[in-house]
This record gives sequence, structure tokens and C-alpha cells, in this order.
Amino acid sequence: MEPIKLSYLSGKSSQPLIGMTIGELFDKACDNYADQDALISVFQNKRLTYRELQVKVEAFACSLIALGFQKGERLGIWSPNCWEWTVAQFAAFKIGVILVNLNPAYKAQELHYVLNKVGCRGLVIASKFKSTDYQQVLTQISPEILQTSDKKLKLQQLPQLEVVIKIDHSVPEMFYRFQDLLEQPLEQQRMQVAKIAGTLQFDDTINIQFTSGTTGNPKGTMLTHHNILNNGFFVGEGIGLTAQDKICISVPLFHCFGMVMGNLACISHGATMVYPAAVFNARESLNTIHQERCTAAYGVPTMFIAMLEQEDFEQYDLSSLRTGIMAGSPCPKEIMQRVMERMHMSEITICYGMTETSPVSVQSYIDDPIDKRVSTVGHVHPHVEIKIVDPEGNIVPLGVSGELCVRGYSVMAGYWAEPEKTHEVIDLNNWMHTGDIAQMDQEGYIKIKGRMKDMVIRGGENLFPKEIEDFLYTHPEISEVQVIGLPDERYGEELCACIILHEGRSCSEEAIRIFCKDKISHNKIPRYVKFLTEFPMTASGKAQKFKLQEMMCMEFNLNADVF
Repeated sequence: MEPIKLSYLSGKSSQPLIGMTIGELFDKACDNYADQDALISVFQNKRLTYRELQVKVEAFACSLIALGFQKGERLGIWSPNCWEWTVAQFAAFKIGVILVNLNPAYKAQELHYVLNKVGCRGLVIASKFKSTDYQQVLTQISPEILQTSDKKLKLQQLPQLEVVIKIDHSVPEMFYRFQDLLEQPLEQQRMQVAKIAGTLQFDDTINIQFTSGTTGNPKGTMLTHHNILNNGFFVGEGIGLTAQDKICISVPLFHCFGMVMGNLACISHGATMVYPAAVFNARESLNTIHQERCTAAYGVPTMFIAMLEQEDFEQYDLSSLRTGIMAGSPCPKEIMQRVMERMHMSEITICYGMTETSPVSVQSYIDDPIDKRVSTVGHVHPHVEIKIVDPEGNIVPLGVSGELCVRGYSVMAGYWAEPEKTHEVIDLNNWMHTGDIAQMDQEGYIKIKGRMKDMVIRGGENLFPKEIEDFLYTHPEISEVQVIGLPDERYGEELCACIILHEGRSCSEEAIRIFCKDKISHNKIPRYVKFLTEFPMTASGKAQKFKLQEMMCMEFNLNADVF
């Protein structure tokens, strides 16, 4: 009798892990690919070779030192995609300043929390985008900004924030202008950068990205040079990236998808980072692929759907495309097939991961059979271990569902200043418990079957019901609220708020949405609102969200099979 095969794999590779800091590899890439295009920001009409990018990064790094930034201090960046984002990224990495990625959609309350949580000493902000005036939001938190002319800020609500750098042509006197920090540095300043770079270790934390949990406030995920540099490199290896490739990066840079799988995959292979727009726009992405002859494109399923559904889709020549990545949320089989056929992306791959694992743990191969590429998330990543366990922590046999756990170089250093929450997800044997339900087949392919927690993934964005519930509880008419995810053809899932009002009170769906507007990010505003008089409950008095999902699927005539 053959022994039972268990759901455990370790990723093999002939390529060793990179034992460098990001700054070291960045400089090496700039030397090796000096005259090749490193970055093209189409909407900004900006093109930089590797040598030109290096000059700007070096200048900005020198300016940060001149402003008093030291190794380990935090620099937040709050901006949509732009070439300045990338200059700030590599400059901070070169001198050991921890880059804190902030969601451009943050409102005042969210920004206030995260800046104070990790103690940002500096902040790079954009000017305006859509309805958000970044300076105005900052002033909303700390109105005294308007009364000062001192560039070293002293703010009551943001006590650790001293420096604000604005990406704009004209800035108020209390802010620094980004462009002014790119002036040619002195040789002595360059030597200072080199001296600091020589003290850095690849296991140093260099990046903080915020991820929420069902227990409330966002947590700061600490990622090291070793985490994200290697993950970016091996993601690039997974799509066969070379110095001849150009990646159309339509995904946001504040996510691992853009910053790690995009920027770091490119610089570790000498490829070109191409930004079609500040935020995703289907027509601009198509035009960029057409105009720049991009060979790869990144996006969540909804982005690819939007591109395929453009009325003038056939007018764009996408024949230069070869590969790319679809990730961020479950990838529908039919969409994958349409992308491969109509967008010429015969070598497109799927990636699975989470911020806490830098992010990718599982990826399909470019030469995997089509049925495997459209029905699984692929194989374990190089130098990474995965196992699937039952509720008692025992590894399950192949073909049996359980919780996916990850171990290896890619697991985060922990949550900033939250050791208890870190220990909740990383066990004594250094396994990261993802909270996702997975299944491994005989060939080692992984299927993601569902989520153990309540997280809702809307268009690649991880949304956490408790955070939204806590906010809705501040509405004077609401007695009880449960936020759930409902299936959606376009976004994968949409939010639904099930609300019980205080006795004798009344409220409308529109009033709830108006209450949310400008107070929480637009993607957290529930699409569906349903007023109820009671929730289905367990014997212990807890609301049964799965039953609410079934009820709401019937109410709104949605396909409940995904649950």
C-alpha cells in the first residue's frame, strides 16, 4: 500500500537568492543597462534611461540626507503612479530610509492613523487627483500648517511629521518642492550616500505596506530588502523577463503588485517600467501598449475586462505583447482565455500571494497547459515552502482542502509595533498562516478555494468588513450592521451592508452612501444596502454571515454558487 502523499512542496530553482540590498542591485542595473530605457511615464511625457534614473535617485537620496533623514526613519509616499514615486522609492531604499506606501484614496481619518502608527518623519504628496486635494486633506488633519512658514513642521495631530515634499510646480513655503530636491549634489554628498549604503544589511526592514485585518485598524507590514528584491526577481523569472521587455504597469505602485512585481522585477532584469496613467484607465493602457510596443501587461481581472470591452479595442495593435500577470483576485477562466487570444498574451501567468509574503508564493509557468493556467494559481515559488493544513495544524493529503501556509525568505519581518498580531499569523516554526483555503493536486498545482476570514476582494482591493462596520456604527440611525461580500461579474465581489436601524428611526440607501462619501475611501462604500429587522444568528448570538450572503444573493438575484 502506497503511503499517503501530503500537501507540502518546496520550490526548486537553479538560481540562488540574491544577497544584496536593493540599492546595490539598482546601481548594478544602472551600470549594466545605462543607455536603455528604465522608465517611461506616458501620461507625463517622461522617459528616463537607467543612467538618467540613477542620477535623479542619487540626487533625491542626497537631499533626504541633507534634510536630516537617517537610516530606519520613515518616509511616507501618498500619490498615484508617477515617475517621481519611483525616484522616491529607490532613493529611500539606497539610504536605509523605510518607505511607507500610502493608498492615494485615503481620507483624513485613514491618513492620520497610518502616519502616526509608524511615525513618519517625512511625507511625499501629490498635488491633486480627481476629487482629492492632498494638501487640503493634510490641512484638515493639522490646520496649523496654514499658519506656519517654517519648513520644519511642528504639528499637534502629527507630532512626528516634520517634512512634507510636494510633487508640483508651485508649492507653499512650508513644503519642499520635489523638483528642487533633484539638483546636482556635491561629491561630498555622494560619498555620504555611499558610506550609508555600505552600512545597510539586506535583512533590514525597508518598506511598510498597510494591510487590514477583520479585527480593525490597518497593520503595517514590514518588508525587508531580501523579501521584496528576491520576490520581484523570481516573479520576473516566472514570466521570462529580459532586458528587451517593457511592462505596461497599470496597477498601483503603492501595492506590492506595482512596486515589487512591477518595478523590482524590471530593475532586476534590466527591463522597462511603463506607466500609462496615474491610475488605471483602459483606453490609456491600450494606447500605451500600442504606442510603446509593450511586451508584457499587468492587471487584476477587472482591468483586463475593461480593456477587452473598449469599443475601439480592435484599433489598437497589441501584437507586441507576449506575457504578463493577472492577479489580485480570482481570475475567471473565460477572461484568461480572451486575454490570451485577443491580446496575444500567450504566456500570461497567474500569481497568488499576500502583502505579508512580499507578495507572491505561487505562480503559474508560461508553458503550463492552458487548462492549468486558467483553473489553478500555479506552482510553489522558488525558495518558498508551502503546506496545506487542517484546523489542528496537520498537513492534509493531496486533494484535500485546508489552510495554506507559507514559509521562506518572502515572509514579512512582522507587523510594525504589533508583536501579538504578528504571532497570530506566524507560528513558532515560522509558517505564515494565510487564512486562505487551498487544495494541492498530484502535479503540485494549487487551487484557492475560498477565504477563512471575511475579507472581500473587490477588483483586486482587499476590503475588510469590520473596518467598514465600525465606521457605519457612527451613523446615528444604525443599531446593528453586518458587511458582507456578494458576487459580481465585473469586480469579483461587491460590498453589501445589511443594516438594522434603531427602533422608530428611518433611513434610505442613498442616505447611507452620502454618509460614507468623503469619509471613507470610495471602494469601501457598499454598493448594496439592505435594511433588515433581524439577522440570522448562531446559538451563541453571533450573526451568520454566510446565511446573510445567501439571503442577499436571492434578494438581488445574484449567483450564490461561489459561496
